[in-house]
Amino acid sequence: MLKSITIENYALIESLHVEWDEHLNIITGETGAGKSILLGALGMLLGAKNEGQATKDITKNCVIEATFSIDGYGLEQIFEDNDLDYESEITIRRIITPAGKSRSFVGDMPVQLATLKELGSRLIDIHSQHQNLILSSEEFRTATLDTLASNEALLEEYTSLLGRLTALRAEYRKMESEMEAARKDEEWLRYTVEEFRAAKLREGEQAETEQKLAILESADRIGEALTTLRNTLDEEELGVLVALSRSERELSALGESYPAGNTLAERIHAVVEELKDISATASDEAEDIDADPEKLQKLSDRLNTIYSLEIKHRAESYDDLLAKAKEFERRLASIDNSDSELLKKREEIASLEAECRDVATKIHDARVAVCAGFEEKIVAILQKLGMEDARFEVAITPIDTFTPNGTDSIAYLFTANRTTKPAPIERIASGGELSRVMLALKAILVEKIKLPTVIFDEIDTGVSGRIADAMGEIIADMATKMQVVDITHLPQVASKSGAHFVVYKSEGKTNIRRLTKAERIDEIAKMLSGSEISDAARKQAKILLG
Repeated sequence: MLKSITIENYALIESLHVEWDEHLNIITGETGAGKSILLGALGMLLGAKNEGQATKDITKNCVIEATFSIDGYGLEQIFEDNDLDYESEITIRRIITPAGKSRSFVGDMPVQLATLKELGSRLIDIHSQHQNLILSSEEFRTATLDTLASNEALLEEYTSLLGRLTALRAEYRKMESEMEAARKDEEWLRYTVEEFRAAKLREGEQAETEQKLAILESADRIGEALTTLRNTLDEEELGVLVALSRSERELSALGESYPAGNTLAERIHAVVEELKDISATASDEAEDIDADPEKLQKLSDRLNTIYSLEIKHRAESYDDLLAKAKEFERRLASIDNSDSELLKKREEIASLEAECRDVATKIHDARVAVCAGFEEKIVAILQKLGMEDARFEVAITPIDTFTPNGTDSIAYLFTANRTTKPAPIERIASGGELSRVMLALKAILVEKIKLPTVIFDEIDTGVSGRIADAMGEIIADMATKMQVVDITHLPQVASKSGAHFVVYKSEGKTNIRRLTKAERIDEIAKMLSGSEISDAARKQAKILLG
């Protein structure tokens, strides 16, 4: 609940501080005194955008700060999700600079405006006159019914299933579109795949073929070089191997008289063995290298095939060409398997639709189950509010499509006259009737929603006399279960037991103060008789105050 609020330098407010009662808080004041400014400041604190210049003194910051007691309202998860420290009592502060920049804090932690809005929606419900129009919103009507039916868990399950179904349908549409586009190119695609299959490309083939071709193209030169090498090594009289072998024998024979000769002989022996191996390799290579024109042509033709495919398919490399070949194979396989793949996807969609339909039916049944009691409670409250012939009905119409809220279309049907058939409330109800229906809805929802604070901004517009008193009684009864702040012009409502504040303007500045018992009598008397307070008005005020 809202414990206190401090406002500095906002619109016509220079500085004010209010300590609120934990139950009923009545706010009165003359038109133009600044009651809407007070609500505007509270809205800013709870995340509303700064529409224009909020500061009164453009050289100073606008600061709005409020303390809330939040223990027992199930807000721990919001704090955890936003990395905020949870405490049973928190302070929310918003600062707006003269330049219009905004900073927001929960406790000492800076937060984004979205976080402030999320938290604010769970702390205070501000009901202004224009909010009666939300009765024309099917989303609001549905949410109200679901709250009464305790459909939270079912709706969470349904939302999850619907999200999966929506994603699956999107996948199906994409797959279907791709298949349709692919079929247009099917003939070309089959020809291309056959071309690649005929080419029988393999990993690393281009580099290997280019190397073989380079060798064949230089076969004569390579042969000459190898022959020269072999002659240099193996010639009978002058070959390197013959000379080295002779030196090795001579040095070995000098071993006893020249010990270093053995070492040199061993080293020469190692060189001789290596040169013999080189000679053998050169001999083998010379036999393999053959300037075969036919083989040369085959390799050249193979490379031309590879190069042509790379140019045709704009491949950046041979590996890229192989990747394109695989992609063409995949696309052709997709076409060949498209019917079975689409069928499988349709079966998945049908299965998920059945699950959605099953949960939606449970939601529908829960809504239907609470309608009779809901209608009776609304009518009972409306009768207290002077609408003896009022009828209120909830019309639930099943629909074929899955909406975010299920498979129901929900309308509130209303009539205030016995002889008139109920019709959609947004089309038939007057402003005063809408106010009373909204109050009845709020009074019923209070029993289901554990909301810390509700603020009524002249919800009693359009009513008077006995009806105003009944409306005051309902608001006072709500205040026994939660904190209520009620801005009113009606003395019958203002006289209900609770804290009474008056908003007034002094020297062009908006102020608010809590009234004493005696001051309250005069304030209500003024509401009864005008600026000149008569004894009769005071007497009547005392009667209203009990």
